[in-house]
Amino acid sequence: MAKETILSVGIDLGTSTTQLVLSELTVENFASAFSVPRITISDKKVVYRSNVIFTPLLNETEIADEPIRHFVSEQYQKAGISKEDIQMGAVIITGETARKKNANKVLQALSGYAGDFVVATAGPDLESIIAGKGAGTQTYSEEKNGSIVNIDIGGGTSNLALFKAGEVAATACFDIGGRLIKVDPKTRKVSYVAPKLKGILKKISSKIEVGKTTTVAELDPIITILAQVLENSIGLGKKSPFYDLLITNHDLAKSDEITAVTFSGGVADCLTDQLAADPFKYGDIGLLLGNKLYHSTIFSQKEILSSEETIGATVVGAGSHTTEVSGSTIAYTKEVLPVKNLPILKISHDDEQQDEKYLAQQIAEKLKWYQLEDDLPKVALAIEGVKSPSFEDIQRYAAGVVGGLDVLISHKVPLIIMVKEDMAKALGHSLFTRLPKDYPFVCLDSVKVENGDYIDIGLPVASGAALPVIVKTLVFN
Repeated sequence: MAKETILSVGIDLGTSTTQLVLSELTVENFASAFSVPRITISDKKVVYRSNVIFTPLLNETEIADEPIRHFVSEQYQKAGISKEDIQMGAVIITGETARKKNANKVLQALSGYAGDFVVATAGPDLESIIAGKGAGTQTYSEEKNGSIVNIDIGGGTSNLALFKAGEVAATACFDIGGRLIKVDPKTRKVSYVAPKLKGILKKISSKIEVGKTTTVAELDPIITILAQVLENSIGLGKKSPFYDLLITNHDLAKSDEITAVTFSGGVADCLTDQLAADPFKYGDIGLLLGNKLYHSTIFSQKEILSSEETIGATVVGAGSHTTEVSGSTIAYTKEVLPVKNLPILKISHDDEQQDEKYLAQQIAEKLKWYQLEDDLPKVALAIEGVKSPSFEDIQRYAAGVVGGLDVLISHKVPLIIMVKEDMAKALGHSLFTRLPKDYPFVCLDSVKVENGDYIDIGLPVASGAALPVIVKTLVFN
């Protein structure tokens, strides 16, 4: 078994906070000499963890890129490493920060700081998946073979990811977080109220407004509403009149299947029986919300599992492996290549068993996980496939894929299809007949990928006989 150690960095830029983690990752190939590499991160050791800082903002809509670059540079100095030492890394921009208009400028500012690195500007659904993996919920659902939801409550949003037997079953996001109302810890004067909450406060005739002092009692009605909506989000309690208003993008499908709950995010550290002596010590409503949730029906009616991490459920970096996929079993058009940093959208085993119409519907639905604002999602679609596919299997998969990716096809976005089983050549031929004339696509097999992975595909080598593929796996702490 080949084994190597790499130094990897993880940088999380969230709505409220930013943090950096340096890790040593041990990467091993567990496959035999005669099969396609099967790489696993066998060990991870955090060697340096920065303080959590408030994400520096120029104003309500722009991230301050220079202070972030300075922060990263300073952390490398403190850890005693130079940026050349970093072999891999991951920069994740999440929450409200991903919606900031200069998110890409920030990514460019950091581009020299993490060698070959994964860059993810995560919309609400992808953020939900990343948080659920970081909290260990995916692993729990695999071990217990159950449907377990993670509720990641940050500063601006609450991201839900439902995992069923290790696979992502559904996601959701609500505009509920600890920093939607900011209160000065000393004067107790309100300095900020999120736009949606202003509307709710008006409807419930609350006296809370920016510039005025407030109290725990005065904030209680709005905190109760936020907690009630989170109860509703997993199928509990009478529906709040403000439920629909607080949905960020969509609510959680299949919420009736939930057997257990995990929590992550900053507010997860505030889930306590007793209210803190200084409830405004963080300058927001996080402690009040945590205390209210602890006494909610979520805790009395669902099994609560302890998360691997709460605010530390962060990306510690990325591990990668390279393989060459034989050109004899794949189909591709050269003008698509090379591709870099494409996120993997993996369809669940259950979805793959259904007819072509249902499969197309699920692909189209899950494609939205990777959509940010009005941008077209760019992904590599991954399917398991079947070991010895019949002609009908190939036709069903091809029809499902073309139907599900219709929004990309109509905008001439190249299609990248990854199949675990050995059927890419046949599937590629079937796709070719269904796609518009000379449509750019790649269909390759024998590569195992998961949701949350990223992929690079290089130019053909050995006179077109093979394609170099790099799979980058996000690693969590």
